[in-house]
Amino acid sequence: MKEQLNTAFTALTNKLQGWLNAFIENIPNLVLALIVLTASYFTARYVNKLVLKLVSKRVQQQSISNIIARISATTVVIVGLFLALGILDLSKTLTSLLTGAGVAGLVIGLALQGTLSNTISGIILSFRKKIQIGNWVETNGFAGEVIDVNLKEFTLKEADNNIVIIPNKTILENPLKNYSLTTKMRVMLECGVGYESDLDQVEELTKKTIANAFEQVNDANEVEFYYTEFGDSSINYLCRFWIDSESALEKLKAKSKAIAVIKKAYNQAGINIPFPIRTLQFDNKLAFEKPVKFQEEFSNN
Repeated sequence: MKEQLNTAFTALTNKLQGWLNAFIENIPNLVLALIVLTASYFTARYVNKLVLKLVSKRVQQQSISNIIARISATTVVIVGLFLALGILDLSKTLTSLLTGAGVAGLVIGLALQGTLSNTISGIILSFRKKIQIGNWVETNGFAGEVIDVNLKEFTLKEADNNIVIIPNKTILENPLKNYSLTTKMRVMLECGVGYESDLDQVEELTKKTIANAFEQVNDANEVEFYYTEFGDSSINYLCRFWIDSESALEKLKAKSKAIAVIKKAYNQAGINIPFPIRTLQFDNKLAFEKPVKFQEEFSNN
């Protein structure tokens, strides 16, 4: 038993000694491999910036430039990894890794179908000319400026400065409204005036007020004005006009300005904008005969 333990201990010692000798012999290669990996990392960052700068001059879509730059940087890192493994004389390990990568890729592909779908969708979105970084879009219940399109997600910045991150797959599967594709937007304003108002005066004053308030409206005739219904407390109308804008925020500002100037003009002209009022009317007279008779009987007693 003692001899077996000595033999096992001697074998273990020899094995550790062999590993130590091999590590010492390969220290130069290990240092060189680390230098290659470090150099490939910094080279990848430089290549990313350089490719992004060069591609941006030829391709207008920034999302495409970003993806090409990232793929170039990733390629540099992979090449550096292969060189480092070759320096360490791990070519057999590299072959095993490539062989196992095929099997692992199939398994990972089945397990990460959603992630791969988002990646492919990100590539498709990056090459779409009608969706570019800086556009103001509305999709999936959110509206804002497109600030990034990458291989994983679609990023919006809303008017209140909140960041919304949406999976690329969801963008492709749902409708998207891009306000930046057109240079004009139509502002629609609904309001109502009292039944005692002169409707011709209201229409003329509203059109003139809008035309004077917005430089984009050249003439009062460019303002559309339609009476829509007899409401409960007012005669309602719809007013529409066009402005030069590529952002929904500018449209909102224009509508707010229109409401303010119309309200001011109506106040000066004595035009009433009514609001619902509930009036309580009591037609029945209250009878106090019984309490009075009771009071008389009480006094007689």
